[in-house]
Order: sequence, then C-alpha cells, then structure tokens
Amino acid sequence: MKRLSFLLFKLVGVMMLVSCKNQKKGPEPIIAPPGMHILDLSRYGKPFVIFVPDTTTNKLEVKEQASGELEIKCGKFFHVAILEQAEDLNAKKEELKGDEVNKLKNFLQDSSHVLVWESEITSPQFHFIYNFKIKDSEYSIRDVISTDAEPFTKEQIEKMLESAKNIREAVKPEPQS
Repeated sequence: MKRLSFLLFKLVGVMMLVSCKNQKKGPEPIIAPPGMHILDLSRYGKPFVIFVPDTTTNKLEVKEQASGELEIKCGKFFHVAILEQAEDLNAKKEELKGDEVNKLKNFLQDSSHVLVWESEITSPQFHFIYNFKIKDSEYSIRDVISTDAEPFTKEQIEKMLESAKNIREAVKPEPQS
C-alpha cells in the first residue's frame, strides 16, 4: 500500500511539473535590433510597435496627417507613412509603368504584400510599399518622398522595409494581482 501511495504521489508531482511548463507565460518581450529603438504607436491608435533608428542620435517626429496617414521621421534617412488600409499593389505597378516623369527602371521586389522599385528622374531613386495585417485590420507602410531632401538610397529603403517587416503587435502589460 505504501508503495502504491508513493508511486501515485510521484505521478501527480510529475504531472504538475509538466502542466506548469506548458502554461503560457504571456507574449514574448519585443527587443529592438542594435542601433534601433522601439516606437509604440498605441497612442496614435495603431495597435503595434515599429523599430526606428536610435532616437538618441536622430530626431524623432511623428505626425498624424489630415489624410489619416501617420508619418514617422527619424533623422534624415528614415521617413515612412502608415495608412489604415492595404495598398493595391497591382494598381500601383500600372501607375508606375505609366509615369512619364519619374520613369520606372525596374521592380526589385514584387510579391502579394511588398513592392520595391527603382525609378529615375535625373538620378536613381528607390521606393517601397509593404502591406501587413495586425489583428483583423490591414495596413500599408511606404517611404515618404520629400521634395526638399535627396531621394533615399537602396540601402536606406532596405532598412525602412526591414523595419516594416518587423512590425509587431503592441504588448500590453499584464495586470498585477
């Protein structure tokens, strides 16, 4: 009888350990890559975070436009706009092909959710659009073309696109009990 009780006690102990290990501990914390900073966009009505260049060395500006776009500018080489709907990438491709001023040179990436292209007026310039979904809402993010700054380089566009691809749902802190 003692032996049966001992085995039963051990079995219950092992089951408790296994069940405790399988319990979710909550969402994983979001960690920014080196040289980047986490920007929580919850206060602007967006339920996600984005990585932006280190804000200790780059001036950060976030502006809500009347059009509904949320512009994020950090330093001279990071300037994006987030829209609360997915962009029709097929329509954008047709628009780019027909542009007689900013002539399309080629598409560098072309998929169902990302479009990266090179165009040229007097010198090469690069642009991107990335569609993504958080919860049940669709969004798009793109580079912002500034008339008073040099066009973005391919490397700068790749850094902004990488940031866009790493957008994550904002983690709400668990209430303390």
